[in-house]
Amino acid sequence: MDITQLLAFTMQNNASDLHLSPSNPPIIRVHGELKRVKAEPLKSDEIRAMLYSVMTEDQRSDYERELELDFAIAFGEKARFRVNAYTSRQGTSAVFRSIPSLIPTMEELELPPVIRRFAELEKGLVLVTGPTGSGKSTTLASMINYINENHASHILTIEDPVEFFHVSKKSLVNHREIGPDTKSFSRALRSALREDPDVILVGEMRDYETISLALTAAETGHLVFGTLHSSSAAKTVDRIIDVFPSGDKEMVRAMLSSSLQGVISQSLLKRSDGRGRIGAFEILVGTNAVRNLIRENQITQIFSMIQTGSRYGMTSMEDSVKALVQQGVVSREEAQTVLMKATDEDGANRDKAEAAASARAKAPAAPRIDPAPAPTTTNVAKEEEGYSF
Repeated sequence: MDITQLLAFTMQNNASDLHLSPSNPPIIRVHGELKRVKAEPLKSDEIRAMLYSVMTEDQRSDYERELELDFAIAFGEKARFRVNAYTSRQGTSAVFRSIPSLIPTMEELELPPVIRRFAELEKGLVLVTGPTGSGKSTTLASMINYINENHASHILTIEDPVEFFHVSKKSLVNHREIGPDTKSFSRALRSALREDPDVILVGEMRDYETISLALTAAETGHLVFGTLHSSSAAKTVDRIIDVFPSGDKEMVRAMLSSSLQGVISQSLLKRSDGRGRIGAFEILVGTNAVRNLIRENQITQIFSMIQTGSRYGMTSMEDSVKALVQQGVVSREEAQTVLMKATDEDGANRDKAEAAASARAKAPAAPRIDPAPAPTTTNVAKEEEGYSF
């Protein structure tokens, strides 16, 4: 058994990930569930040999020094894999994430029409959020592909590592990878402002400097796409503001309110027919009312704005999931699982918004002298469903 065979097997079974861990057989993730391959348990030395066979000499040195490494590899012309090699208590381990070479279109992904409107924008900030494995990279790739095919733009991507590789079509596309091509997201973004881009894709907005530079780029006339690991639109806005020190929060709220065009928060659900997964979306559009809420630090009211903003293309996760159930695309059980997670994660924000609205409704009328200040899985691999290798 070698890594080439395992990667081919991963693709044949339409798996999103291949896990290699000492004392376990290879494990693949199919439609969100881990399944063991019917093979002998791997040893740490075997996994290390597999990894070293696809690493460069510099990557081997980096892994031995840092004990972990992110990189990407091409698998012929059929696919690419994003690889994370790491060291556990049992030895060398790795995860290979499959990235199709053929970039799916928005129609194939069944994305809401408003997402195409985001791709048509000339400037501003568009964020795609969700947990790991929720399809953020694929959604962004389809948007970049749409721009590449329909607009004469300079598209610059900054990723760690580069996942979907776009060949220049109507647009010029340049990819920069953290490590081989640039030292950090922040340095690449600072340099990007002098590289005449129309569109900038930031693979992950994870620190103060990167977020600050992304906001600056969006304010200065660029269309900036970025990702965050947050579970809802309101939490995304909170996450960005919370990165900044207390003295800068008012400034960043002003910057964000003027540049934010939209937030796409997504999750993947298993199709009821067993043919893969489909996305459910919570979408926030940067209307004037939303901008005012951000500027005035009334983030808890964003969820109410989403509920009433359907004419702008906004939708809540609950409404998106319910629509998939009504169409028969996903089962009620699957929908309930996703909605329970969303309720647990966002309940606090929604409770605050509802409590504030209730308090305002019940408050007795009083003469106004001055305007009042604004209120401030782990899926366990199934032994019985082993995959023959």
